[in-house]
Amino acid sequence: MNGNDTVLTVTDQDFAEQVLHAPLPVIVDFTASWCPPCRALAPVFEKLSQAYVGRLRFARMDTDENLQTPMQVGIQGMPTLVLFANGQPVGRLIGPHPARLQLGIDRLLAQIGV
Repeated sequence: MNGNDTVLTVTDQDFAEQVLHAPLPVIVDFTASWCPPCRALAPVFEKLSQAYVGRLRFARMDTDENLQTPMQVGIQGMPTLVLFANGQPVGRLIGPHPARLQLGIDRLLAQIGV
């Protein structure tokens, strides 16, 4: 976990267990420490994670330290957020603006009826 216990840090090794087999939908922030837009998005992502407790899990994956999962999911730029439900990617937000992040998440959840 990060300093915020509502955002789970996932790796290639535990991605299936923590994301694909999760009982709730999971939104994963594919990020990198060198990415300025990723750093700008991080505090908003963490704050929103508290607003969706019980409806949606929030996770973060460092794409420099974990190469396999981002490649399998088709991550081409960062930040990219991917919503997983029932073990499948069901939507994504590419380079979301921090001010529009909640709207984007709400739209993705509406698509899967959550």
